[in-house]
Amino acid sequence: MTGRSAAINLPPPTAPQQEGTRWHALSTEETLDRLGSSLASGLAREVARERLEQTGPNCLPSAPRRGTLTRLFLQFHNPLIYVLLAAGLVTLALQHYTDASVILAVVIINAIIGFIQEGKAEQALEAVRNMLASRATVVRGGERLEIDAIELVPGDIVLLESGGRVPADLRLLKVKNLRLNEAPLTGESVPVEKTNEPLAHFAAIGDRTNMAHSGCVVTYGQATGVVIATGAASEIGRIGTLVAGVESLATPLARRLDQFARQITLFILILGVLTFLYGHFVGGMPMLEIFLAVVGLAVAAIPEGLPAIVTITLSIGTRIMAQHRALVRRLPAVESLGSITVICTDKTGTLTRNEMTVVNVMLPEGDIAVSGVGYAPEGGFHIDKTTLSPSASSPLMALARCSLLCNDARLYHTPEDGWILSGDPTEGALLTFALKAGLDPDDERANAPRRDEIPFESDHRFMATLHHDHEGHAFILLKGAPEKVLQLCTEEASGQGLDHTRLEQRIEDAARQGQRILALARCDAPPASTSLNIGDMLPCFTLLGLVGMIDPARPEAIDAVEECKRAGIRVIMITGDHAATAAAVGRTLSMQADKPLTGDEIDTLDEAGLAQRLRETEVVARASPEHKLRLVTALQTQGELVAMTGDGVNDAPALKAADIGVAMGLRGTDAAREASALVLTDDNFATITRAVRQGRTVFDNIKKSLLFILPTNGGESGVILLAIFAGLALPITAGQILWINMVTTITLALALAFEPAEGGVMKRPPRPPSEPIVTRLLLARIIYVSLLMLAVTFIVYEWELARGNSIETARTAVVNMLVMGELVYLLNARRFTASGLTMETLYGNRVAFWSSVILIVLQLLFTYTPPMQELFHTTALDMLSWLLIIGLALTKFLAVEAEKWLLRHLGIQRM
Repeated sequence: MTGRSAAINLPPPTAPQQEGTRWHALSTEETLDRLGSSLASGLAREVARERLEQTGPNCLPSAPRRGTLTRLFLQFHNPLIYVLLAAGLVTLALQHYTDASVILAVVIINAIIGFIQEGKAEQALEAVRNMLASRATVVRGGERLEIDAIELVPGDIVLLESGGRVPADLRLLKVKNLRLNEAPLTGESVPVEKTNEPLAHFAAIGDRTNMAHSGCVVTYGQATGVVIATGAASEIGRIGTLVAGVESLATPLARRLDQFARQITLFILILGVLTFLYGHFVGGMPMLEIFLAVVGLAVAAIPEGLPAIVTITLSIGTRIMAQHRALVRRLPAVESLGSITVICTDKTGTLTRNEMTVVNVMLPEGDIAVSGVGYAPEGGFHIDKTTLSPSASSPLMALARCSLLCNDARLYHTPEDGWILSGDPTEGALLTFALKAGLDPDDERANAPRRDEIPFESDHRFMATLHHDHEGHAFILLKGAPEKVLQLCTEEASGQGLDHTRLEQRIEDAARQGQRILALARCDAPPASTSLNIGDMLPCFTLLGLVGMIDPARPEAIDAVEECKRAGIRVIMITGDHAATAAAVGRTLSMQADKPLTGDEIDTLDEAGLAQRLRETEVVARASPEHKLRLVTALQTQGELVAMTGDGVNDAPALKAADIGVAMGLRGTDAAREASALVLTDDNFATITRAVRQGRTVFDNIKKSLLFILPTNGGESGVILLAIFAGLALPITAGQILWINMVTTITLALALAFEPAEGGVMKRPPRPPSEPIVTRLLLARIIYVSLLMLAVTFIVYEWELARGNSIETARTAVVNMLVMGELVYLLNARRFTASGLTMETLYGNRVAFWSSVILIVLQLLFTYTPPMQELFHTTALDMLSWLLIIGLALTKFLAVEAEKWLLRHLGIQRM
């Protein structure tokens, strides 16, 4: 194709961005022909300019976004916010300006918090755009140029070299020892060897070894490729489009609060209308008087402090989770973790360390297990659980020495980051293995300096090095794919001939365990040798042994998965890696891994078939971004609440589609972090269990706040309703109701946000996704306590009037009775069914203790200071009144404890 001008046989204007073409199945000549390009001269500059106008810049298009004001106003588009606004307007109409300001401030603060959190989520597409390389080396008009990557067009000839980032999707034309790190795109933990040969038509993205995709990094070698897709048409662009097209789901808490707000709004409206009709037409009350009474009823029934308590509880949960290395990007995500029923997690770097590790050494005399994980040279050698000293085994030391010398990787140790690899992960694993055997790299390289080498190439699939030992001896060390190395070996280290059947069986057994196998060998060379060529690689080598390596599961991840199972949460591993490797890791994590589901199989299944397979396995391999997205959707269709954990670009669409996305912070890409609701700063899957525990605790505390606030509202509403229907003067005013709601919210209800987790929080199954925030048991408790509040309040009210005291004194006693009833009820509410008569309940929450003290002080000020008496129309109470109030409060406390005892007796532990 040399000399072919880009201006000759130029494809039609729509040809450059041919999205439906299977470029990996075409030969290099066919690819260049379709793109109208030339390997030698590339595109003519004028043609490149024309194509840039046709295809647009090599960047992702901006998704249409809602304006700033629109996003701000939408924060008020919520039934609960409507209720709060109504409460604020009613309070304002009653000329209680301070209380109205508090309520409206709560609305505004909630809107601002939501506005800021939503703005952060909009950065996901911008993060994906930043994955594109900024500069690219191309051939245009026969000249080598460096241009902005944004100017690349289909047909451009691009040069790649080690350490660079692929600037666009390329069909590789010439390859020299090229290996790409495709982990961000496919999940593959080992750099992928590349070729330029055409492949099968339906090869999966992870198997397209003649393609280099935008955003991947060149770890080794060089290559020349032709651009076949840019911008939105590239694989990264397609993923960006998926992220843009996926709608973020409402969190379980948001759905439950929305449902609750609609229910309570409807209930208050119906109750208010019925009360007004009865009071005016049946009770004969003047219209203004009954209207003010209904306003008081509405103020009593609206839990105006609830949104503030929910926000504060979530914020406290956020702070606690941050201390455990989990950063929350959206407040409701804290609670969402406590609701999830399935965790779909990536493998590489999430469940595994993303650090290749030698775990098995196969010598002629038998296998040796190697302990330790990662690049830290910590661990040992074991035969049948018996520790082996490496120096006692000459074959083992010979194998370790070959692993060190036939190796280009380097390991460095820093106090901050620990052991860091520079080089290929496979060679890093071999180097770590040699260090575990006690070899010193500097000494070994000095004793046997390298004279020449044959670098690893995909066509011969091995690396060889020539060494001298200062004593007149020369030798060649060899490592590579077993099938290639064995062809060059004539004997094993034991001196016996090769038993190919036995070796192949050992290799198959190790491969079934997900191990990647390398063979290492040695042969003597003429003492005067100074160079090494392919022609020197004759069948004269001695096989030193085989090594099996894996990307090991994190030890803490094993415990974390087990804890999730105890908590009733399924963990499903979804990866782009091979099925055998994924299944081996899955078995290590005690997952259902005998029948792994593959991406190709997903493509052939309908929804019913996919649902059935997901019930049979917890390992999904060779999955593309579309597969991950479909799996998350399929699980959600079955009624599951899904969390998706991941760290790559390929995870971003599923992270956004899941009920909650959990990204890894260290190894994770910006795209993954920005599309998620939660970021784990230590990349440790075990952190997810702590986050789930805290999420369940947060939801428990929100329910406890409801359990505490709603009976107060119920008691206040009941007092007004009973007075209206009985034709009595109102025992409490609207201003006094707002006082009770305000002071108990900022003291007692707030204290519940600091409650520690109840025992067994991680031993119970997740809440059903359809379960309302106010369950039947919770509603029964609310009604029961509301009736108790109503009873003790009317007893105090009628008793004060019977003593001949004024209506103001009776109302003052009623306010203090309601507050004192809430004070003792706080001890009840801190545990759903466990007894409140324990030392832990009394002293386990210091915030609750000091909040109670503050509340008592506020009530004394409310009752006895002249300004408060004038503002709220209260009078001082005598000792007899206080004795009755305290006695009735204790009676109410014991009545609730009796109900909790009954629930425990019936075996009910949660509400």
